[in-house]
Amino acid sequence: MDFTLTPEQELIRETAREFCDREIVPYAAEWDRTETMDRGIVTRLAEIGFLGCALPEEYGGMGLDTISYCLVMEELGRADSSVRGIVSVNNGLAGKTIARWGTDEQRAEWLPRLADGTALGCYGLTEPGSGSDPASLVTRAERDGGDWVLSGSKIFITLGSWAGVALVFARTGGEGPRGITCFLVPTDSPGFSARRIHGKLGLRSQDTAELFLDGVRVPDSARLGDEGAGFKVAMSALDNGRISLAAGAVGLARGCVEAATTYATERTQFGKAIAGFQLVQELIADAAVETEAARLMAWRAAALADAHEPYTLAASQAKYYASEVAVRAANAALQVHGGYGYVDEYPVARYLRDARVLTLYEGTSQVQKLLIGRALTGESAFV
Repeated sequence: MDFTLTPEQELIRETAREFCDREIVPYAAEWDRTETMDRGIVTRLAEIGFLGCALPEEYGGMGLDTISYCLVMEELGRADSSVRGIVSVNNGLAGKTIARWGTDEQRAEWLPRLADGTALGCYGLTEPGSGSDPASLVTRAERDGGDWVLSGSKIFITLGSWAGVALVFARTGGEGPRGITCFLVPTDSPGFSARRIHGKLGLRSQDTAELFLDGVRVPDSARLGDEGAGFKVAMSALDNGRISLAAGAVGLARGCVEAATTYATERTQFGKAIAGFQLVQELIADAAVETEAARLMAWRAAALADAHEPYTLAASQAKYYASEVAVRAANAALQVHGGYGYVDEYPVARYLRDARVLTLYEGTSQVQKLLIGRALTGESAFV
């Protein structure tokens, strides 16, 4: 595959980098300290087009190809993973899922609002008792005439209390994946509520919430995809989300390499810059090489998606590798910074805390290994 960027892609990357350096980087540390984020960032992300950058142009999006989308995710990941999550979920998990599975009416109702930020989207799959095993979810949707009535709860939902629409996966049939259906639930529906989760290790400024559905009524026209096809909808969304996460992880790892390199050339010990010591160079070199490899894996998955070829395996491989690389790069950057890396005067402590969750959500590293193993051997280790 040829991964030479076009002039248009280079312009997208430069535009994203300038935006991040102007609108995010100066504020990221304070947002992290206070566990808050200026809601105005949503408007600014919409104005530059990033909220809908991967969505179709006819619905107000930018219609970017997936590699261009990865370039945006990488720059956002370098700047602040909490902000990257807004764009990633709104585009990859919510928007692209509606674009693929929605009716013309659903696309017309929601995609323009996702793109302009008037109704962010969230992805309601994980429950208190079902994380790595989403097919065991217990939230229920019962038919009542031409409507559905939903009851249950979701947890660890990015944008859960900011969103205007939630993709809620609920059980409409028997046990297992074939009994699940997806619904587009407006968050102002009677019986719907959200409670923000505080005290997170990382992504401290990002809105993460628990959702509660107490007899929430939606019409059958709110069903996304066929009845009983919700698990397929959910997995297709995760394929897209894992490409986003891989690219964001590359950005975070790149930020770590840049921070460690800058610090090492400025910090002196034993009469010279610590960049001149072999073991410091080893820390930086290993992180830099792994970051480059992770980027190519993310771009490979993106290129397969753009070519309309199967990319589930490539997305799992990229997400698994890039997320683990981000953790190693952050740990190395903190080591280079020494004691200064342990306080928030420098960004590496935040990088390390933010990197840690990348190996957990949208499929843990262990789940990715099982998915990769199943794809390669034809044998499932899940049952």
